[in-house]
Amino acid sequence: MRQKKFVYYGKKCLIFLISVFILSVAVFYVARLAPGDPLISYYGDRTEKMSPEEREWAMEKLGLNEPISVQYVKWVKNAFHGEFGISFKYKQDVLEVIGGRIGNTLLLGGIGFVIMFAGALLLGILCAWYENRLADKILCKLGTISSCIPEFWMALVLILIFSVNLKILPSSGAYSTGKAGDIGDRVLHLIMPLTIVVLEHLWYYAYMIRNKILEEVRADYVLLAKAKGLDKKKLMFRHCVRNVMPAYLSIMAIAVPHVLGGTYVVESVFSYPGIGALSYESARYHDYNLLMLLCMMSGILVIFCNIVSQTINEQIDPRMKDEVITEKSEVVEG
Repeated sequence: MRQKKFVYYGKKCLIFLISVFILSVAVFYVARLAPGDPLISYYGDRTEKMSPEEREWAMEKLGLNEPISVQYVKWVKNAFHGEFGISFKYKQDVLEVIGGRIGNTLLLGGIGFVIMFAGALLLGILCAWYENRLADKILCKLGTISSCIPEFWMALVLILIFSVNLKILPSSGAYSTGKAGDIGDRVLHLIMPLTIVVLEHLWYYAYMIRNKILEEVRADYVLLAKAKGLDKKKLMFRHCVRNVMPAYLSIMAIAVPHVLGGTYVVESVFSYPGIGALSYESARYHDYNLLMLLCMMSGILVIFCNIVSQTINEQIDPRMKDEVITEKSEVVEG
């Protein structure tokens, strides 16, 4: 039994490592072959006045004069030592640049993630409980409308109402000047970005939970329990919701990069100093080292969450593992 578990999780780790390797190759080559001059990002307008000799020296200093394959090998070796180069735009180690922003994104995305999934679960249960009744219809209509509104447009509307007209909430930044340690000020700056992050994802997952609970409600064992006179409330919470929770955890794992990805747009609109705004800046200024590390971090998060989700699903339903094995054997025999 232990040996089977070891082999199973060993395969998952191997898949993860191979995926990360392929991702690193793709990210590095795409970044290096992308149009644009990284010297402009590092040296600014001085680049235009450089002689060929000065330009060659600058390329060598930044490690851009060697073949791409050699650059990739050096980048991987340095990465194993925790060295990812310097940011061309900020003239700092890329880890320091990201370290100054990642906390803001984790705060926004983390709180949004918790609120969204707690809210989605509650709304899903509520809609399933009042299926096809007024509360269910109203919530479904509101959810459909809010889900169709683009994030950037909703964000601009909130800024217009609460910042421009009512002047009660700040329109940009993570905190006011000189108030980095003021929790109240940070909360005020989080309200609008957090509202957008939650609203843009809440209803999608609420519908998903609603439908899964309704599938469970219509299962044979529930119909039999109803016929025997079992209380509806006990059926809903002790059986239906409990049986849906493992699948819900799987959905949560997949949704982590989805939610964090949604913060990127929100950060750009609200000028929120997080990873999303930093990614946009690194792409705009051809800041290769910073852009590559940000892409790697996002990609690794997506790969990891997908593998976790797949693992949870396979533990819930072992038939999924059997199906994968059967498909592989059929391919080999064919």
